[in-house]
Amino acid sequence: MTALATPASATADSPSKPSTSTALRARRAIGLVIALIALVVVILASLAIGTRDMPVSEVIGAFVAPSGSDDQLVVLELRYPRTVLGIIVGMGLGLSGALIQALTRNPLADPGILGVNAGASFAVTVGIGFFGITSISGYVWFAFLGALLATTGVYVIGSAGRTRTVDPIRLTLAGVAVAAVLTGLTKGILLTNERAFDAFRSWDVGAIAGRGFDTVSAVVPFIAIGIVLALALSHSLNAVALGDDLAASLGTSVNRTRILSIIAVTLLAGAATAAAGPIGFIGLMIPHIARWIVGPDQRWILSYSLILSPILLLASDIIGRVVMKPGELQVGVVTAFVGAPVLIALVRRKKASGL
Repeated sequence: MTALATPASATADSPSKPSTSTALRARRAIGLVIALIALVVVILASLAIGTRDMPVSEVIGAFVAPSGSDDQLVVLELRYPRTVLGIIVGMGLGLSGALIQALTRNPLADPGILGVNAGASFAVTVGIGFFGITSISGYVWFAFLGALLATTGVYVIGSAGRTRTVDPIRLTLAGVAVAAVLTGLTKGILLTNERAFDAFRSWDVGAIAGRGFDTVSAVVPFIAIGIVLALALSHSLNAVALGDDLAASLGTSVNRTRILSIIAVTLLAGAATAAAGPIGFIGLMIPHIARWIVGPDQRWILSYSLILSPILLLASDIIGRVVMKPGELQVGVVTAFVGAPVLIALVRRKKASGL
């Protein structure tokens, strides 16, 4: 009986792994569908809620059967570009955060670790103080150029040495050093230029209000390229997470993966920061939430980050409109208030904290 029971038990156990894997894939797919539904709900809420609330039917009517009413003009000219920008900026910040955490194998990393925020802030300060830039569209190009140059500098410093490889620790230290220098220079300019300080603080707080489709069209190409590049790297990032030697033995070019990841982070975070200013916690918190839901698979983490980040950004923007009526609280302030306690709760979970 024992001889017969052993094969039977083995046969019974063997399908368990495939069934578990199927159940996990199904759970991940269902979660992604729920996230997409939540995104649609938040988008409708963003279009409907503000100083003057309006029914969803009026919002839909503004697109389906425009009548030129005041409510529809508010939706189309003010809330529509604001919502679209919120989606784009959220995607850029969340996806770049997931990439930088995978790249450095550091769950506490965010895009700012590559000097993106510091570079953008310094460039905007220079644009205001020395070139008289006053428009949001002008800030965008200066900020993106600053983010690009800062990240390039971090990469050059972080990859210096005999091996010419991109080491995550050197990269992190280089990012901290470059960010510290640029932050000091930014503060120096602001302290000696009152006009630059007054103009800079409105951008530095982090906001999607007051931006139009000119800002959206300026950053969409960069974020779109960054999204495609990030998703294409997901399989290689899974291999890199196993360690450099094992990843190389599996046929993955570790150095190329890291270089392309840095390019993607620069495009995503640089464009998002240029459009909305520095917005904290999204790039840090969203990958934690995604990892907690789906586990360590970068393919799913990146996909979830792409959907969850605009949900958080738009929800924070809505909260800012509601709590300060008839005025509003900028989204960068709200994400800090919302993000801090949520992140503390998440990092206390062992499953959420590890990569």
